[in-house]
Amino acid sequence: MTRGDVVAESAASREVEEPVWDSFRRWGYLQANLDPLGDLEPVAMPELELVGAEADAARRVYCGTIGAEFMHIPDHARRRWVEERMESDGPEPDRGRILDLLVRAEVFEQVLQTRYLGTKRYSLEGEAALLPLLDSILSAAAERGATKGMLAMSHRGRLNVMVHIVGRAAAEVLARFEDVDPRSTMGGGDVKYHIGATGEFHAANGAEISIHLVSNPSHLEAVDPVLMGRTRAKQMRRGPSGRKQVVAIALHGDAAFAGQGICAETLNLACLPGFTIGGSVHILVNNLIGFTTGPRDSVSSRFASDLGKRLAVPIFHVNAEDPDRVVRVGRMALDYRYAFDSSVIIDLIGYRRHGHSEVDDPTITQPLRYRKIEAHPPMWQIYAEKIGADAEPIVRRVRAELDAAQKEAQEIEKRPALRRLPRYWSGFLGGRYEASYEVDTAAPAETIAAIGESLVSYPNGFHIHPKVKKLLEQRLEMAQGKRPIDFGTAEALAFGSLLLQGVPVRLSGQDSRRGTFNQRHAALIDTETEEEFVPLEHLAPDQAWCEIYNSPLSEAAVLGYEYGFSRDFPEALVCWEAQFGDFANGAQIIIDQFIAASEDKWNLLSGIVLLLPHGYEGQGPEHSSARMERFLELAARDNMQICQPSTAAQYFHLLRRQAIRVWRKPLVVFTPKSMLRHPAASSELGDFTSGRFRAVLPDRGDGSARRVLLATGKIGHELEAERKRRQIGSTAMVFVDQLYPFPEAELAAEMDRHRNAREFVWVQEEPGNMGARAFMVPQLERLARGRVVLSVNRSESASPSTGSAKAHDMEQKTLLTLALGIP
Repeated sequence: MTRGDVVAESAASREVEEPVWDSFRRWGYLQANLDPLGDLEPVAMPELELVGAEADAARRVYCGTIGAEFMHIPDHARRRWVEERMESDGPEPDRGRILDLLVRAEVFEQVLQTRYLGTKRYSLEGEAALLPLLDSILSAAAERGATKGMLAMSHRGRLNVMVHIVGRAAAEVLARFEDVDPRSTMGGGDVKYHIGATGEFHAANGAEISIHLVSNPSHLEAVDPVLMGRTRAKQMRRGPSGRKQVVAIALHGDAAFAGQGICAETLNLACLPGFTIGGSVHILVNNLIGFTTGPRDSVSSRFASDLGKRLAVPIFHVNAEDPDRVVRVGRMALDYRYAFDSSVIIDLIGYRRHGHSEVDDPTITQPLRYRKIEAHPPMWQIYAEKIGADAEPIVRRVRAELDAAQKEAQEIEKRPALRRLPRYWSGFLGGRYEASYEVDTAAPAETIAAIGESLVSYPNGFHIHPKVKKLLEQRLEMAQGKRPIDFGTAEALAFGSLLLQGVPVRLSGQDSRRGTFNQRHAALIDTETEEEFVPLEHLAPDQAWCEIYNSPLSEAAVLGYEYGFSRDFPEALVCWEAQFGDFANGAQIIIDQFIAASEDKWNLLSGIVLLLPHGYEGQGPEHSSARMERFLELAARDNMQICQPSTAAQYFHLLRRQAIRVWRKPLVVFTPKSMLRHPAASSELGDFTSGRFRAVLPDRGDGSARRVLLATGKIGHELEAERKRRQIGSTAMVFVDQLYPFPEAELAAEMDRHRNAREFVWVQEEPGNMGARAFMVPQLERLARGRVVLSVNRSESASPSTGSAKAHDMEQKTLLTLALGIP
């Protein structure tokens, strides 16, 4: 039986009638020839101990240099699709194009090794087939109408990809090795193999695809969700055809893919309504080593890609030294993505010719493997011999091009930018804060009333929950000025007013549609059918779009995704909400490497908003603190805004300010829990129809107080209530609603107004080694002009709070007593 005879039969009937083929479809990848060095030995499988013509034909298909894992996919149509393409001859590859890319990949690395000896570059040698692989994927995408390719990858081969796929001039990359214009990056910038790049890829059919290689830190897989968020934003900008036009390709290291949990978190976003991008192509650049650690110590299963089997997606393992098969896999993967709006995983198995970086000696930890590698010829030589081509003319031409590029790089005086920002960033600014950036954020009473009417409206026949109905009735009264407005309503009014102004709104987080504290109810749910209705999506025919989604139980990937989305929708209000602010530390890498540092490292802005419920209420160490101190430690050069609005109106104005003004910086908001509906934190309608966000809320007194308390958030309201209860008139209460950028002028004015004050006291609920104390006290001392500055806080502790509700109450009472100076 020939292979053609077999393919002529239906794949569906073979599944039932041909157990030989079924065995190889299911297990053939375990005996495939995947490792160029032969260290990945075949697995003995009784199911594959078969003989005969059918067995030989099936073995050629499934145990060659492609190993396909797809039988775990429950959908018959998808399995059949893979079968048909695996069991038929693919298109003839363009071997001249492949050879040219292989030569360019390895000669580029060799030139860098020779010219910049001892400099880290993270060579692609041993995985040179990555360039033909990316070329085949992007060329296939161009044939299907793609206009944008979004790439994310760590350091391995990144410079090579910048030049040969993204399309940056070699001189621009070499200028980074020459380290021209070092003064331009003093105190900032990043290493050359982290920075992003944009350019044009020229497909095999002559079409061009705009390429964006996303900036990334050394936290290898942290960029994955950022890529996905950016891709969704770019797709949305293009409308209904966005998923066809914009394709995401994520490149992973084998050890990182298996070892870093954010990979699993990101893969899980693939099919979720609020996060899907119509599938992405994942490529493992698999060296069978991570730094100095082999698979035995880093991967519990046979393949690093096994994580991907949690999803119903195909996994194609391919030997990196069979470039013809590599490009075939690339096209199959891209076609599958378009056919099923599904992700695909490619496991490109090769080796690493040098150490982790070129300054490492890998023979110390893997002497046997590197003995093989030393004797192993470059990929382009192997391939040229295989196809009977003379590659030397290509080598000479490429070397001449790189010689010229180095000379050009040495003459460059200013460090070249490797990317250009999209036009939709032209109206926004970064850098230092200026008072001129402030804008009016009030909304007319009639607008608020109209939004209130819409918030409580739902379709005829919709069965609303009685408790929710009562809440909506109260919200309408708030919008009409009949009762004070609480935080939940203030937020809805802020969102609604922005939507009517044409500002899109996106919010995601765990349980965010309802709200952790039952405060939002963005989606109304029919009690009979569980159909959902989102009033904010139905304010007016010409309103902006609104997306409010529950996220999976993940912090790092979801925050990374929303940061990425904010990068390509700067005109939108993009928010991520933690279930409790304490859980934000699950996303600390994203906060540290992207949100806090992206402007300083990469000159990239973001208006992402973090909503972090914060406050000490006796709920224990994991439900009290959003770790204000960590954000303040990261604050420098006006890189972000850190606020804790003390009233509903302040929250309203803060959200609107973030969306309307042109200064685009991340906003960290410590939101209330017990104060969400508290009368002291609620605001009158007039506070929404006039005014703007105020960084400091002054004391209401005449400035004659002898003791001035300064605080932020809930503790300030508690101090105010206790002061009123005890009728203490000699103490003033000042709310600091913006901690950073530090409101120096406002605080200086308020402290000077209290010229009779003998002492200023910073009060916080957190332990002394946490909260804002370490940040605020030195600033207050500077502004106090010699007067005493004290602090009142819980005792220093390794944990944010006690786990005992009664102990909490005792501590809180002591805080209030000490702060108010009560004997």
